[in-house]
Amino acid sequence: MSLVVRNIKRVTPEIAEGYGPIGVATVHEAQGRKGLLASHMRPIYRPAHIAGPVVTCEMAPGDNWMLHVAVEQCREGDVLVAAPTSPCEDGYFGELIATQLKARGVVGLILEAGCRDVAELTNMKFPVWSKAVFAQGTVKETLGNVNMPIVCGGQLINPGDLIVADDDGVVVVRRREAAGVLDMSREREEKEAKSRARYSRGELSLDVNNMRAKLAERGLKYSDAPPDES
Repeated sequence: MSLVVRNIKRVTPEIAEGYGPIGVATVHEAQGRKGLLASHMRPIYRPAHIAGPVVTCEMAPGDNWMLHVAVEQCREGDVLVAAPTSPCEDGYFGELIATQLKARGVVGLILEAGCRDVAELTNMKFPVWSKAVFAQGTVKETLGNVNMPIVCGGQLINPGDLIVADDDGVVVVRRREAAGVLDMSREREEKEAKSRARYSRGELSLDVNNMRAKLAERGLKYSDAPPDES
C-alpha cells in the first residue's frame, strides 16, 4: 500500500526562522556531530541557505510521479525531501515542479537523485541540494509514499523534522529536539564570535583553546634547528 499523510506535526515557524542565520556546520556540531547528510548532497548553486520543516517523498527509481503528489502537501516555509527506494541519478526535478513549489512558498528541495534545468532554477532562485545533475528524464508509473519516514543521504528523516542546508551540505534536526539544538547553536555562535575577535587581534588558537599542554603531553617538541643529520 502507498500512502499520503496529509496532516503532520511540524517544527514551529518561530523555531525554523531562528535557524535562518545559522550554518550547517554549527548545527551539526551543536547537536553532537549527528544528522549530517552524505557529502554527495551538494547545492546546485551558491550561495544558498535554507531552514524549514520537512515534507518527505519516497519515489521509485527513475520515476518522479510521487514528486507531483508531494507538491500538494507542501506549505509555506517547508523543505521537500525526496529520495528513491534504490540508487538512481535520473533527472527527477526541474523548472516546472520548482515553479509549483515556489508558488506554495516552499523554500527548497533536498533530492538524493538527479536534478536538471539548473540554469533556470538558478535564475528563479529555487535552491536544490542533489546527488547529481543529470538531464535523463523519468517516467510516471509507480506509487510511493508522502510524509512517511525515509532515508536520504544516509540519514533517517521524519516528516516535520527540521532541515538546515547551505553551501557546506545538509543537516537534519529531530522535531522534538529542534528548540534545544537552536539554543545550543546560538551559544556556539556566540563563543565563536568571541574567539574570532581574539584571533583578529593576533592571538592564536593554540593559546585561546589551551592546546599547548596537551600537545606537550602527547609528545610534541620544538627545536630551533633541524636534527643533526651527520
